[in-house]
Amino acid sequence: MVYHCRMVARARRRELLLADLPFLSYQVSPVDAVANAGRLIKEGGAEAVKLEGGLAMADTIRAIAGVDIPVMGHIGLTPQSVHRMGGHKVQGQRRGDRPGQRDRLIEDALAVEDAGAFAIVLEGIPLDLAAEITGRLTIPTIGIGAGPHCDGQILVLHDVLGLCERIAPKFAKRYAELWQAAGDAIGAYAREVRGGTFPTDAHSFHSLVTVPREEKAVAEG
Repeated sequence: MVYHCRMVARARRRELLLADLPFLSYQVSPVDAVANAGRLIKEGGAEAVKLEGGLAMADTIRAIAGVDIPVMGHIGLTPQSVHRMGGHKVQGQRRGDRPGQRDRLIEDALAVEDAGAFAIVLEGIPLDLAAEITGRLTIPTIGIGAGPHCDGQILVLHDVLGLCERIAPKFAKRYAELWQAAGDAIGAYAREVRGGTFPTDAHSFHSLVTVPREEKAVAEG
């Protein structure tokens, strides 16, 4: 993650660089979390970090924020906990909801804010629940699969550009189908290489021919 942050830091101009703490880089202990968050800031060039979890991660968020590293929280459908959730499932639905899950998500959001996070991602939750959480918090909410009532929105770039042939999740909107254009281009390239029509002379370099000084003098004389 440090490597990827460095690459982004080199290219960005004025955008906030937020680094996602990888799995097990912050769950073991708050001490490890602070050290790893510090690496992303110091070595990766990030300006803030993001981690998943609500009430259970409150002490960790508080520890990181306590050393002046800005923290963004993330609750609801948390990808690093997807196995515990039984897959990529909407969290906090009234129908079929585990007892108290909606109340726990609200509690998680309030705990994240209280611990010192400057913003929070709400992923994969019903729009009415996202609206309630947004209304109760003083920090911004960033929605992904959480409806239109959040303060901001985010989508995965691959879904926006349609870089994969797979079906995108319901909450994603594909604004292009670049996987098809990419497949066509790669296929054309492979056919030309196999057929010997690429590379051509126009795509090749040539040795420079130098004329000895004596021959140049005779030619000029």
